[in-house]
Amino acid sequence: MKKIRPLVLAVSVAAAFAAPASHADVIKIAMIDTMSGAFAPIGQNQLNTFRMFTEMANQQKWAGNHTLEVQAFDGKGSPQESLNQLKTVIDQGYRYIAQGNGSGVALALVDAVNKHNERNPGKEIVFLNYSAIDPDLTNSKCSFWHFRFDANSDMKMEALTSYMAKDQEIKKVYIIGQNYAHGHQVTRAAKEYLKRKRPDIQIVGDDLHPIATVKDFAPYVAKIKASGADSVITGNWGADLALLVKAAKDAGLTAKFYTYYAGTSGVPTAMGGATAGMVKQVAYWIPNNETFSGKEIVEAFKKKYNDDFYVQDIYTLVQMVSKAVKDTNTTDPTRVAFALEGMKTKAINGDVEMRAADHQLQQPLYISTWAKVDGKKVKYDQENTGYGWNMDQKIESYVATQPHSCQMKRPARPS
Repeated sequence: MKKIRPLVLAVSVAAAFAAPASHADVIKIAMIDTMSGAFAPIGQNQLNTFRMFTEMANQQKWAGNHTLEVQAFDGKGSPQESLNQLKTVIDQGYRYIAQGNGSGVALALVDAVNKHNERNPGKEIVFLNYSAIDPDLTNSKCSFWHFRFDANSDMKMEALTSYMAKDQEIKKVYIIGQNYAHGHQVTRAAKEYLKRKRPDIQIVGDDLHPIATVKDFAPYVAKIKASGADSVITGNWGADLALLVKAAKDAGLTAKFYTYYAGTSGVPTAMGGATAGMVKQVAYWIPNNETFSGKEIVEAFKKKYNDDFYVQDIYTLVQMVSKAVKDTNTTDPTRVAFALEGMKTKAINGDVEMRAADHQLQQPLYISTWAKVDGKKVKYDQENTGYGWNMDQKIESYVATQPHSCQMKRPARPS
């Protein structure tokens, strides 16, 4: 036995050194977002979406032997609270963060991530953005460590105003939005793009209101009514959009609403059947698309969470991050970030590309109208209302694409 033991040990050690270097790591993603307050339903929906797709990725080995795990941290929609949570997740060893609800929060996080990465080489963090759409995030404030999977507000406005420009019945437009980075960008782009495409259209009102604090939008709706507007453009989301639409419905306002986020939690219920044909939306995907792509996910999400699947770009995010990890066979953030640059893939909404120059995903967009389920064009409703989104037009990526002013500062590429 004394002679055999050294031989067994030698064989075991040799086998260990001969084994492939590949091993399974967990890609831990900290979702810092609105898990309480007025926008909590959206945050919960996004978390459930993350959970569904990370489970799918792990089961189907999208990232090879590696697995993904998501944990939510409540940023409360506040830049300061979100920065506090960033410190917490860094202390807990997270190397990937995800956020989307609020461009003001995203801008604060980008700045903090940049500073952290400069001061802590070898411990870098990657920021995965799924819905903060201020164009500055991929222009003047662009960062190698930040990737946006949603279309930015200029891309969406390009698509929306191109659609509006064809409607000669539009004469007077009222713009209303939340008084923070995103609301300001929507207002600027609406004015600029309509002037370029339809200089005959009058902007008859322009309001910005405090975010997540207005409980009664009746005074704002009264101003819209008094202006004689036939159309309203708003970048509002969550409770701020639900309450605005409800006030418009209650006041009998007949103007059409052109929105970014009418498909998000709480808004469909507020709209109900009374606003059918009156509310339009620009989005990167809708369930009732030209081929009903994603219908299996829509049905599975409804069955599992009794909620609607609408944050489609989280699928793209998980898909692309998994591919980057698999291709590089590492969870190292710097290597994964380089692998994400320029990546092309087939997502639920079609062919997409993470533009290397500014880390802005290029993807198709959809214009749709709130309509009654008919079992043909509108098969899937939202929030059990019997109403859903009827596709008006699919806009290919090249139509909505925008130039950028990003001057990307990149770290040394790992050897």
